[in-house]
Formats: sequence, C-alpha cells, structure tokens
Amino acid sequence: MDRPRYCIWGSELSPFSLKLRALFDFAALPYTWLPADGGRLQNYRVLWLINRAKSRRTVARYPRLTELDEYPLVPFLVEDYRQVSYDSSALARWIDNQHRPRRGALFPEDTALGFIAQLIDEAFDEFGLYMVHHNRWVVSATTNDAGARLAREFARVLPPGVGGRFTHRFAQRQVRRLPYLFSVAPPGFAMPGLAPELKPPSREGFPETHQLLTEAWAAYLSGMETVLTHQPYLLGDRFTVADASAYGQLGMNLKDPTAAEDIRSRAPTTYRWLCGIRDREHADGGDDALYLADELQPLLDSIGRTFVRLMRQNEVAYEAARERRETVFNEPAFDQGRALYDGELLGRPFRSVVKTFQVGVWREIKTTWGTLPPAARQRVAPLLAAQ
Repeated sequence: MDRPRYCIWGSELSPFSLKLRALFDFAALPYTWLPADGGRLQNYRVLWLINRAKSRRTVARYPRLTELDEYPLVPFLVEDYRQVSYDSSALARWIDNQHRPRRGALFPEDTALGFIAQLIDEAFDEFGLYMVHHNRWVVSATTNDAGARLAREFARVLPPGVGGRFTHRFAQRQVRRLPYLFSVAPPGFAMPGLAPELKPPSREGFPETHQLLTEAWAAYLSGMETVLTHQPYLLGDRFTVADASAYGQLGMNLKDPTAAEDIRSRAPTTYRWLCGIRDREHADGGDDALYLADELQPLLDSIGRTFVRLMRQNEVAYEAARERRETVFNEPAFDQGRALYDGELLGRPFRSVVKTFQVGVWREIKTTWGTLPPAARQRVAPLLAAQ
C-alpha cells in the first residue's frame, strides 16, 4: 500500500511552518512543501481544499477541535488531498501516535520531561512569536525583505503581475498587526530611512512594549545559550517538540538580517544550532538520552516570568469578559477595541486583547500538570520556582 501523501501548506516566513517541517523531518515523513515547491494546478487544488475546510469548520485539530481554537493563515497539513489539519503542537502529538519517530516520541514518555517539553513548546509558540515578529518588523525593519520572499514563495498561486503589490501589502499588514502581537511603539517613534507606512505603530491608551520585548529577548537568548552550550538539545541528546518550537520561532529570524546578526553575536551556539536544524541535522542518528539538566533553569525562569504570567492574566481576563457576555475575541476584538485588558510583565505595564486560543493552551498545560504523578511533580517543581 502506498504511504499517505502529505502536503505542508506553509511559508518559510511562518515560525509554525518551520516548526512543522522540522517535526516531519525528524519523523522521516515525506511531504511536499507548498506552495513553493508545487505547480500552479497542485497549489490551486490544495488551497481550494483548505479554504473549503475552513469555511465548513472541518479543519481537524488532533485529537479534537474546540470553540477556543482559531485557524491560522499557515501552516496546514493536507493528507491524501482529503483531510486538512492544523496546529503544529497538536500535529506533533499526532505524529507520536500515528507515525512514532524511530528515535523516540516528540513529547517524551517520561511524564516530567513531557510536561517540560509541553511548557517550552507553548511558551515559544505564544510568547516567542511576539519577540520574533517584533524582531522582523521593528529590529530588522530597514533590512528585511520578508514581503518579497513571500511573493516568491506564492508566485504559483498569485495572478501574474501582482507580486509587487502583494509584497508591499503584506509588509504593511504585518506592521499594522504589531500592537496585536504585543509590540507597541512609544509615541513619536521613528526610524531613519523607513517608509512611513512601515513605521512601527503606537496605539492610543497602550503602554509601549519595545523595552519589555527587548529585555525578554535577551533573557530567552541567554537561556538558550546556557543549555545548548552544555548539551545538543533542550531536553538532552535528541530533538523533541521543545526544540521544534524554539527552532520555529527563532529560526524565523535567520533571514531577517539585523535580527539574525543579533542572535549570532549574542548566542553563537544557538545560532549554529538553528542553522543545523534548518539543514535537517536533527534528523540524523546519535545518542537519544533525554534528561532535565540544571542548565535549563535560566530558560525556564524566563518562561515563568513571561509566558506563564501572561497566560494567567489572559485567562482571568477571558473569564471576566465572558461574565460581561463578551462574544468577540482575538484579532477581531482588538480591531474593535473590545475584550481588552491591562497587565504587567517584567515589571512593565501592557495592554492586550483576550486571546481564546491562549486560554486553550493554558488550560491544556494545567490539565497536564494536574495529571502528573507525585514523583514527577517533585522532579519538576524545583525548576518552576519563578512561576
């Protein structure tokens, strides 16, 4: 019987696409990378399948879709030109259950290690995204060519002759979304040589968060460097979902010149590690031992001070909004000035919008914690002191 045919509909600009590709590479699952490597007819077929599934709300999320989930722009997994699935973390669990990697599960079977893997995975997916999006459109604002790269990837999807307009509109859209993705410029912020429509925006009534993100970025990179100078991967000698998520987010900045140089200069071991996963070195054989090293502590401390505290505040705000009978959340609510809340991270104020998918993420983490055996909790608890 032929193996199922998998298409990953994604982009190298998307950290979740990079993460999903790294997961498939580690599991030795063959796939076609679309739309970049597809023909026009194949791309149209797959895009039609995805759009139809989204409109019918039949895009699957393993093991089930909930009312808190929100579909992304990318990536999607299309199996045999029939089933459309999404959510890179959920797909990592699907790989473990349906196509278990030869070298071991992406979510470690050891329950203490599995919990830490889940925590790191979601921290990079949710808070890490804010830092790397900021790096692309603020730190690398005058040096990145993200719009042009995306236009090249989607050349066999876009109508002929619209690449230039697509490039500019995508860049403008991503800059407009900066405050939604936690990056709020101080009033009067300016960058010489930057087109006015690409100026990182402030938002009335919102505290600036550039300094908060800069401080968090330095702490995350330092934490990554500490553990990766000691061992090959975050949880030991082989790749797990924790590495996939860290790679997906940080690896997004490898082609954003100013941000990439910042990673290379601050954390050279981490930079080489990112390049190795990009080049599929993580799929090679080797020692497969997993363990919780003391060197992981600085990264977990940073996660506790940012991701964990943000998720708690977001859930409290969600529950308060539901009591007010609020029905609009996520980006639509942000655009309408609804479901907003004020919080604090790293001693700095912020204003954000309630994000239902983050409520789901946090509740899944709490469920995992609640099911940990006592011995596993005892192993993990000392590492979570900052949380």
